[in-house]
Amino acid sequence: MAITNTSTEQIVALVAAQKEYFASGQTLSVSYRLTALRALKEAILKHEKALADALWTDLHKSYEEAYLTEISIVLGEIDNHISHLRRWATPEHCPTPLKMFPSRSRIISEPLGNTLIIAPWNYPVQLLLNPLVGAISAGCTAILKPSPYVPAVAKALEALITETFEAEYIAVVQGNRDVNSALLEQRYDLIFFTGSPSLGRKVMSAAAKNLTPVVLELGGKSPCIVDSDANIATVARRIAWGKCLNAGQTCIAPDYLLVHQSVKDKLIDALRAEFKHLLGDDPKSAKHFVRIVNERAFDRLVGYLEGADIVIGGEHNRSERFIAPTVVDNVDPDSPIMQEEIFGPIFPIVTFKSTEEAVKFVTSREKPLALYYFGSNDGAKYVLKHTSSGGACVNDTIMHIANENLPFGGVGNSGMSAYHGRDSFNVFSHRRAVVTTPTWIDLPFRYMPYKLFGLVKKIL
Repeated sequence: MAITNTSTEQIVALVAAQKEYFASGQTLSVSYRLTALRALKEAILKHEKALADALWTDLHKSYEEAYLTEISIVLGEIDNHISHLRRWATPEHCPTPLKMFPSRSRIISEPLGNTLIIAPWNYPVQLLLNPLVGAISAGCTAILKPSPYVPAVAKALEALITETFEAEYIAVVQGNRDVNSALLEQRYDLIFFTGSPSLGRKVMSAAAKNLTPVVLELGGKSPCIVDSDANIATVARRIAWGKCLNAGQTCIAPDYLLVHQSVKDKLIDALRAEFKHLLGDDPKSAKHFVRIVNERAFDRLVGYLEGADIVIGGEHNRSERFIAPTVVDNVDPDSPIMQEEIFGPIFPIVTFKSTEEAVKFVTSREKPLALYYFGSNDGAKYVLKHTSSGGACVNDTIMHIANENLPFGGVGNSGMSAYHGRDSFNVFSHRRAVVTTPTWIDLPFRYMPYKLFGLVKKIL
């Protein structure tokens, strides 16, 4: 299934049309936004089967996993915005100091305007539509760019959006990186990009030409720290699930295992059992195990296994883009597998002797999008205090993304800014400070030549 590139002329026309539409003020009323959010929800429910079928076609993603990790998350986000939008959009009154008497102060949340949302292929429904919810909620227009690596999903999303919204309000643009380049040549009021740090730099560079603000949801090597006092049976189950989900092609997947040397062998045995419990004796035939997105990604992942000490898994089949959940022991911390985000079902193991040593290992590297710690509450407090990451879970993986009331985003190399829930509304809005001063009185103290300055100085 091939994707046809949207022409540069079409992109220029769309951007112009959306600028004109936003300038008309149509999107400003809360009622308009609520109607659009309800329309998006109805469209997702109507197209649910088409989206799920497309996810199966492109990624071998089961309906259950498609619903849990993509569709339900967007529906939950929409419901959250519908429930709270009127309150979020209400001007926020702020205290005004005595020195400004008789003025009053408030904050108005106004839409940034015309936005561009570029989504990746790994969660192509969730990571395109979830930001869109924020754009609609804040009162913005949006041009949406799905990934061409999942063509069936890209076409299903285009059908959903085209049927639901006018293109001058919300539109889908299709194509490869040449189309991305053409999109980034245009001027927007916000660019929302989800993808790799390397592509994030290109987006930020293009945005800098117009001083356009960006939201960058990137990735990195999210560590999974297993301390000596961790509950290994539960640890193994939750780690195995976090790595098997979407075949490890998750920006917040546990990337590598940082394991206390005293429990390494026990953890390996437990992981072996949990992979079998999740996927059976033959993971290739498991209904709920996603495939690698394409041959290029497959070849990159298999390259990590050359000469590796494989203690679990290792089976792979290029024609089916299948790689079994794999654990690699005795890993050199400076090897490619420990330098690059894996983005697949391969788990390298590095050991440590103390929690302090584990923290030092993590902080010597780029800040990750997620950090997972398994162990005691005291150990968790120490690790969280002395490390930095976009998000974190204690004695779990992945689940911080499931709470729409928590901000989701990166820090440093793993991204900037955050969204979900009210943070989505805020990130597509400008919080405008407004001071209103009545005219029934006009105190002379602030005017030149600053009479009674001694009194004014005391008040200040």
